Amino acid sequence: MQSGNPAINKNTFLDAASGALVAHDDSTMTINGTVNKTGLLLILVLVGAMYSWSRFSGPESAPALYPLILGGAIGGLILALVTTFKKTWAPFTAPLYALVEGVFIGALSAIFEVRFPGIVMQAVGLTFGTMAALLLAYRSGLIRATEKFKLGVVAATGGVLLLYLANFVMGFFGHSMDFISGNSTLGIGFSIVVVIIAALNLVLDFDLIETGARSGAPKYMEWYGAFALVVTLVWLYLELLRLLSKLQSRN
Repeated sequence: MQSGNPAINKNTFLDAASGALVAHDDSTMTINGTVNKTGLLLILVLVGAMYSWSRFSGPESAPALYPLILGGAIGGLILALVTTFKKTWAPFTAPLYALVEGVFIGALSAIFEVRFPGIVMQAVGLTFGTMAALLLAYRSGLIRATEKFKLGVVAATGGVLLLYLANFVMGFFGHSMDFISGNSTLGIGFSIVVVIIAALNLVLDFDLIETGARSGAPKYMEWYGAFALVVTLVWLYLELLRLLSKLQSRN
């Protein structure tokens, strides 16, 4: 079992000592429990986003949001890494991650909104619409997480992450890959591909969470599974925001 989502991998539901799927007779992971916790984390993301959004009163207040964007991004990354490597901490770190990431998303979204009015609601609607469509396709069997499918999505996700990392490093030397942030035909095509890859990670997450629940993973894995879904949804939202901004900037 593999996922391009860095929060979920083939060892997520394995016991560290025996390497076998963990199975508890009491307090085991359920899909309903994971869904409920995902909803709670999304509410916390919204709370964080509303806080940072409320601090934006116009273009002149944009500089005040930059510390929130930087702090939210760094804090979210640290909490995501901690949660990934210490899954038993997920009941505590996942809510904190949701709040911090919400602050980051809210501040960034406010800046996008003032430049492209209406873009935030479009990105939010497309994010949850995509999740609903893929969940329906997954549950109906139209999309199946076969091993080849998983390997393909994992490889594509890794390629995108490496490309972003290379572009980040190049920025220190005054260079960048223009198609990543540019609104050229190539840039828009690149964003569409990345959005598709991010969306397909949801399928892997659905499959892995379902497997964990079926195998009797411990209860705290509900928080971890919810955290993993939120990580993917945040990535998908940001990529949709980038794509929509490229399209609108060409009008």
